[in-house]
Amino acid sequence: MKTRSAGRTLRFLAAAYRAWNRHLFFRLSPQRAHDTIVGMLRLLERSSASVAIARLLHRHAGCATCTRAGGVRLSGRLILSAGLVKGDGFADEAAALQAVAAGRNIIPGWRVLPALVGPVEFGSFTRHPRLGNQGTVIWRQAETQSTQNRVGLRNPGARAAARFLGDRRHLLPAVFGINIAISPGVSDIDRQEREVVESLEFFLDARVHPNWFTLNLSCPNTEDDPQGFQLESETKRLCGALNACLRLRQLDIPLWVKVSPNLAAEQYRALLSIFHEVGVKAVIATNTVARPSPDDDGISAGVGGGELFPDALDAVLQLIAERRRGGYDVDVIACGGILDGASFDEYRALGVKAGQYWSALVYRGPLAAAIIESELARHEHEYEAVHRESLA
Repeated sequence: MKTRSAGRTLRFLAAAYRAWNRHLFFRLSPQRAHDTIVGMLRLLERSSASVAIARLLHRHAGCATCTRAGGVRLSGRLILSAGLVKGDGFADEAAALQAVAAGRNIIPGWRVLPALVGPVEFGSFTRHPRLGNQGTVIWRQAETQSTQNRVGLRNPGARAAARFLGDRRHLLPAVFGINIAISPGVSDIDRQEREVVESLEFFLDARVHPNWFTLNLSCPNTEDDPQGFQLESETKRLCGALNACLRLRQLDIPLWVKVSPNLAAEQYRALLSIFHEVGVKAVIATNTVARPSPDDDGISAGVGGGELFPDALDAVLQLIAERRRGGYDVDVIACGGILDGASFDEYRALGVKAGQYWSALVYRGPLAAAIIESELARHEHEYEAVHRESLA
């Protein structure tokens, strides 16, 4: 009875959000809408009552299914991917640390979003702060339920982010991840290794122990995407260094890795073999795919949502086939175009246990994960009913 009631509530909320999109939200430019949402998150987090209400809404939605993936027991099969809860950009580390010391909320959404949607991956965080790209950097394509961005890894830097979250660690959610990105524009592998390890250590020193860390090997939303770091030798070195750091501190925190779509089959095979060898527990497939931005064909911007789905599905198919062939102990986390129960089910049919989403927040609303889980549960129930009839 409770499940049916929650399902009816979610269907009502989904319809209400579609109407709100049509009459209000989609009348704003994508950039203004995004900025408005971030401002609302910052405002809501001034009050503990807002977080309590968000938690009640999440509990009432009641459709999340616990699962285990990537060495983590997840409270839901869907995780809000890195990219939204990553914080403000700063010109330098001193300014970012000064903002933390002044009590400013430099990572809006860090508290209210996990309460509302369930598992969230914070970040991406780079070793040093980044202001990101200026001007219009976010677009949407309603006809394909896609989003496109070239935010440029705007974030406060790992040291300031760690200090901010460390000061509030007693309020951190029960299930969350932290995404660490390779700094764009740095080609020296020694420096890259030093920076990602330092980023990890900042969080550990601040006693911020997430359920998992993700190393983001591909950032197509910058002008200098470090695609080369998805090569065999670099990947092995960076992942090995991070896991060595965790082992040295005797911390059993799984390492996940996020990769690009449209890599060669040989590259996916090499990556998965390395992940298994160095102890990476999950690969997130995939990041956004670089396409010309709507405002300038000469500038790339990362596409997610419906338009990414075929490429991400193909990457997942290749990775899971290779995992089975090699007997690798590496889970595949789907990411790309999970907008409804049907799209998530296509990933699950391949053997995926969990997925990440972002564009669904835009097109399905803040309870997108619960709505998708509800649709998937209804589909599973209908399938079981048909199967029982066929056996009768």
